[in-house]
Amino acid sequence: MAQTQQTSQPMKAALWMLGAITSFTLMAVAGRAVSVELDTFELMMYRSFIGIAIVISVAAILGTLKDVQTSNLKLHLFRNLSHFAGQNLWFAALVMIPLAQVVALEFTSPIWIALLAPIFLAEKLTKLRLLVAFFGFIGAMIVAQPDFSNPEPGILLALGAAIGFAGSAIFTKLLTRKERITSILFWLTVMQAVLGVLCASIDGDVAIPSVALLPWVGLVAITGLAAHFCLTTALIHAPATIVMPFDFARLPVIALVGVLLYSEPLELSVLLGAAIIFGANYLNIAAENRANRRVREQMT
Repeated sequence: MAQTQQTSQPMKAALWMLGAITSFTLMAVAGRAVSVELDTFELMMYRSFIGIAIVISVAAILGTLKDVQTSNLKLHLFRNLSHFAGQNLWFAALVMIPLAQVVALEFTSPIWIALLAPIFLAEKLTKLRLLVAFFGFIGAMIVAQPDFSNPEPGILLALGAAIGFAGSAIFTKLLTRKERITSILFWLTVMQAVLGVLCASIDGDVAIPSVALLPWVGLVAITGLAAHFCLTTALIHAPATIVMPFDFARLPVIALVGVLLYSEPLELSVLLGAAIIFGANYLNIAAENRANRRVREQMT
């Protein structure tokens, strides 16, 4: 059983989230590349097959295969249904709207997490955390500038992905209290492989990626696993309402990638929204550090 933390460690969580941000960004680039041949279900299927091989191989080398459990399969299923839905919607939105807009709308996830964490995780919903989530959302909206009176399909897909990712984060945090990372990643790849096969084969036509596309499919699989490993580890070190706002730092990174690789415009609204997001994250980290110091002082 995974160990629980007496106090959260936001700086360690921040370092792991840096790895997650890098992985998610590379996955976005690879996801756009493979979209010319594969639909989202096919991509998820191949990604999961590769993921199974990677997880089992690494776990065998590290001697952690024994950590795989079957006692929480229902919780794994809920987690992977949420993530599978969110990830498919995310890949679909990638080719419809600019990268910065996809990520900005995805950042509504902390709003849902902040509201759901007290119910599912018994994490305290403080005024500061609500404020951080609110300003993070405002920053994301400044970047995206969506027209809700006539929303584009890509915008709706990105918002749906945000809800799916919020559910995934909630269930992941619950799993980290009971299981180790190897077990979480094993069931992630296995269950999503099954879901991928079922959904990809509905139309009776499963595309096989070309040789030129295989490296991109592999990159999606590797970065997807790396992102989940980093995110899961971050959730071990800090509450979900602290961890997920760190991901806002992905916004300026993905906006720059959009400019350099796809000639997407980098507008002033992106910089303004990013500044608001970073400010909210700084308040979040500072408040958590102060709370940890008070806990340590009371223990000494």
